[in-house]
Amino acid sequence: MPTIRPSADLRNSYNEISEFCHKYSEPVFITRNGKGDLAVMSIEAYEALKGRLELYTLLEKGLQDDRSENVISFSEGLDNIRKEING
Repeated sequence: MPTIRPSADLRNSYNEISEFCHKYSEPVFITRNGKGDLAVMSIEAYEALKGRLELYTLLEKGLQDDRSENVISFSEGLDNIRKEING
């Protein structure tokens, strides 16, 4: 169940919100006038989320390359790396 807090809690209960975000690695949803406005999370949780997004983006690009047959064999790729290393 998501944690939802009013915007006034950012000012009045910042330390409590920060501790929650660090302890549970989950965002806290902040409302303004009863409607969703922000999601607050720890830097660690944000970086993990961003890393997963980057990984998923690279995996999707790889799948698209595979579907369009824009790929080379492993041995050919290894040969290309060796040529780059050896000049």
